[in-house]
Amino acid sequence: MRRLPAEWEPQEAILLTWPHAATDWHDSLEEVTECYVSLAREIVRRETLWIVTPEPERVKALVGEENIRYFECPTNDTWSRDHAFISVVEDGERRLLDFRFNAWGGKFEASLDNAINRRIRDGIRGVYEDHLDLELEGGSIESDGRGTILTTVRCNLNPNRRSGREDMDRELKRRLGAERVLWLRSGGLEHDDTDGHIDTLARLAPDDTILYGEGDEALLCELQTLRTAEGKPYRLVGMPPYHVNFLIMNGAVLVPFYENTEDNERARRALESVFPEREIVGIDCRILLTQNGSLHCSTMQFPAIDTEK
Repeated sequence: MRRLPAEWEPQEAILLTWPHAATDWHDSLEEVTECYVSLAREIVRRETLWIVTPEPERVKALVGEENIRYFECPTNDTWSRDHAFISVVEDGERRLLDFRFNAWGGKFEASLDNAINRRIRDGIRGVYEDHLDLELEGGSIESDGRGTILTTVRCNLNPNRRSGREDMDRELKRRLGAERVLWLRSGGLEHDDTDGHIDTLARLAPDDTILYGEGDEALLCELQTLRTAEGKPYRLVGMPPYHVNFLIMNGAVLVPFYENTEDNERARRALESVFPEREIVGIDCRILLTQNGSLHCSTMQFPAIDTEK
């Protein structure tokens, strides 16, 4: 049976698409590189890191080669969450789903990023699947690993992505192996290019928990109406909104930190209450906000093959 694993399940690797001078980071390359180096060092302490870059030798000089695999490849930008493979597990195999990436509804040039998966597919263990007839970004979906997908109407029912499809609910179930899709209509951050990605608003977590960004009463009211597959309300845990873009990985949760130290600590405490057995590690992501993204947007996890239930 096909299944989209939850992010908190065991992972084989995490992928980063490294910034360079030809990306939108050209005016702040030193600052964003420092952020990526910090992120890479925390990842390689716990699992394998895959780095996509047109300049592997330059990046090796910064972070080395231990526990890192490099894929030399031209890129437009750095948001791995949205152009990388979405991995499902089926019959004991990892299947690499390659969806079309059109830079959040054609807002930016993305032809190189849309081709990354086809360029690196032979270097990643798994069965390649062509889903290039449909736009689907990894940041737009959350999975509990048990058949539930959480997403937003503003993004995945947006005409700039749907390509005329009449039933996106059906497509998500068919392609990702989901049994049900929960659609949120509320929520959205200022200067959001993604049209309301779920990973900036509300995140599924273990034990029927949803972590959400505080301050949006309409979003909170809508979350309170959601029910688990067993018909029970979710446990809702609030945290400062821009910190919702955290990454769950083997043994740790990496959380974006910004200027406000009080908000940073509130975010840390919220994650500690949900992931008591994982280390909560703050990463300075102030520079990422200048391009309207953050930590989770910059990464994509690949589930371990043995996560099939």
